[in-house]
Amino acid sequence: MIELQGITKAYPGAGAPSVSALDLAIEDREFLVLIGESGSGKTTTLNMINRLVEPTSGNIRVDGEDALAADPVALRRRMGYVFQGAGLFPHLTIAENVGITPRLLGWPKPEIEARTDELLALVRLAPEEYRNRFPRELSGGQQQRVALARALAARPHIMLMDEPFGALDPLIRDDLSEDYRRIHGDLGLTTIFVTHDMTEAMLLGDRIAVMKDGLLVQVGTPNELLNAPADDFVRALIETPKTRARRLAQALRDAP
Repeated sequence: MIELQGITKAYPGAGAPSVSALDLAIEDREFLVLIGESGSGKTTTLNMINRLVEPTSGNIRVDGEDALAADPVALRRRMGYVFQGAGLFPHLTIAENVGITPRLLGWPKPEIEARTDELLALVRLAPEEYRNRFPRELSGGQQQRVALARALAARPHIMLMDEPFGALDPLIRDDLSEDYRRIHGDLGLTTIFVTHDMTEAMLLGDRIAVMKDGLLVQVGTPNELLNAPADDFVRALIETPKTRARRLAQALRDAP
């Protein structure tokens, strides 16, 4: 379990905290989606969990341990992290990119090679075809699959995902989202997934946490948000997929 207790992040000179007095608990094996507009505090919240950003106040517990008292590097190595844009090392092969964290942890070479091939197969990139390629030889979607494999390499049970598929074409994005949801379940992961797309949130999340101006507005299952939005802001987010569908239907009707 991940517990955020009264977490606040205030940057010097800012008019208001980026995140204010946030209380949130994420259960083991849960897929939690953080959603909100740009500047709502969702990425800051994600980055406080692995201490890429240090909270101004509050407590964070991971598996019952005080995360703020832990060594931050050791804490991060227990978690996978995937962000928008694959961030692969261009001078390393795909296999070297995937195996970088196990190498830092001192795994034996045969174990790294076996784990790399296992993960490439998991993300649907044939190891014999892709392990010796370089990132420049892959499409954007393939690079993001490699980034996902790299994040899973050291067998973390927690995955932090910051709009990981947001820069991809819609079809590729949907394909990767479905694959990751399967991987999440198959590996028994706990996932915190940041997005600004309510359709993505509704399709992926066990629960959705809605943020606005650094505050947690509502947390609930997709059905709970659909049936009982907390306020007009949540209601507008919920309506977004319906509005898109209506516009598409109208465009199809108006098409020659």
